Amino acid sequence: MKLLSRIRTLARIRPLPEGDLPEVAGSVAVIMDGNGRWAKRRGLPVAAGHRAGTRALRRTVEAAIELGVHDLTVYAFSTENWSRPADEVEALMAIFGETIERELHDLAEQGVRVRFIGRRDRAPADLRARMDAMEDRTELNGRLNLWIAFDYGGRSELVEATRRLVESGVDAREIDENLIAANLHAADLPDPDLLIRTSGEIRISNFLLWQLAYAELVFVDKLWPDFDARDLRAALTQYAQRRRRFGGR
Repeated sequence: MKLLSRIRTLARIRPLPEGDLPEVAGSVAVIMDGNGRWAKRRGLPVAAGHRAGTRALRRTVEAAIELGVHDLTVYAFSTENWSRPADEVEALMAIFGETIERELHDLAEQGVRVRFIGRRDRAPADLRARMDAMEDRTELNGRLNLWIAFDYGGRSELVEATRRLVESGVDAREIDENLIAANLHAADLPDPDLLIRTSGEIRISNFLLWQLAYAELVFVDKLWPDFDARDLRAALTQYAQRRRRFGGR
């Protein structure tokens, strides 16, 4: 209980005064949790919570640009999420498509490059086409890399990387961390400096298991649809106040 209290206290640390942060996490990952609970508390359908979550993502992307984050990776849909009720999954697929259509132009204009990591073969054909179009339209942008983990699972990613190595005939003695990293879904995705999870849950839920090895973790009590620029800044403040040792002293 003392540890839990400490974590929740840290999540309420006030951000530093406006101005430049002393050290900004260049790569930030976010587990966007709490859409369903947000909707339930308001007597709304779950889909309303997911739509509110897309607005929170837009705010977070804009705030990340302003605060100097270069890579933002968000957990949009996990391999396990297919087990949710069929009507919720169907609504989510529709919302993903709507969001791409609505946000594509503005994201491109703001210099955001969008890339999807995870599987695509199980997504509806029209959604796959929109995902491809979004990646193509924003390919040359470099102000912020927005990585969207869709039908993604950390264990699945490691299994697939291992399978590719075996199929390529690599000698077991040649396998090292660099070779495994090169066979992940996105070899050029920088390891996150900071992981943020909303909703008060304290776990990483099969997200970026390899990449999060030395990330700093911040857990926020707010449900994802209520997350805003101030919350992102507060999390970045916590990061700036920590000393990263990477196993050293």
